[in-house]
Amino acid sequence: MYSLSSIETKETQNIIFPTTQPHIQIKDLNVHIEGKHILKNINLSIPNNSITSIIGPSGCGKTTLLKTLNRLVDDTKGVDVTGSVLVNGEDIYGKHAEVTHIRKKMGLLSQKPFPLPMSIFDNVAYGPRIHGERDKKILKGIVETQLRNVGLWEEVKDRLDASATRLSIGQQQRLCLARGLAVKPEIILGDESTSALDPISTQTIENLLVELKKDYTIVLVTHILRQARRVSDYIIFVYNGEIVEFGKTEDVLLHPKNEITQQYVKGFIT
Repeated sequence: MYSLSSIETKETQNIIFPTTQPHIQIKDLNVHIEGKHILKNINLSIPNNSITSIIGPSGCGKTTLLKTLNRLVDDTKGVDVTGSVLVNGEDIYGKHAEVTHIRKKMGLLSQKPFPLPMSIFDNVAYGPRIHGERDKKILKGIVETQLRNVGLWEEVKDRLDASATRLSIGQQQRLCLARGLAVKPEIILGDESTSALDPISTQTIENLLVELKKDYTIVLVTHILRQARRVSDYIIFVYNGEIVEFGKTEDVLLHPKNEITQQYVKGFIT
């Protein structure tokens, strides 16, 4: 096991962040869970209209970092969060931050799709209804638009009243993406969101995310380096709860500056 402090380099101490306009800024973020220091002094600027992938070995804090962005980490027993996470300048950990409002900004794709136990139509319409939309014509428009956005409309347009659970796993994941987009989020988060899918469905989701980045900021957790290289504009490499490298995908994966990163991309650290 490598110790970050034992091989820390100048590059680790002075990570050069992208100069593109940041959508998410993380400042001095620390997360403790039941007394264990999970995330350590995280400082990041994640740019607009890009895909940023978080990579690193198992247990390094990738998913915890992702969950801080929509405050799902709040649901973890014994969690203590300090520091700030700013989304378009709003500190989502500020004293007056409202969690429901914050989570509405974030569309989340989980590791496995979780369609609601209702029809395809009602899955997509669920969020807008929760937020007060009652006009049937508007709801129909939202459902069609978002199903088209995820490439599912032609496959399901004749069975919108059918149960969402009857869809294939790949279709369910696209449906969940459509459901998230229906509430007009600012950011899409993905937690190993293709790990349960077959290669064709994985490629479909990847292509969708690349297309969607023109309108959204996308942050993904992935353990598949090939996937990170295919879809990402930027890479965050996390090790032992710390940011080791952050930069453009090709730079981090092909020309890593830090010895730990070099070992990880070569497969010597898992």
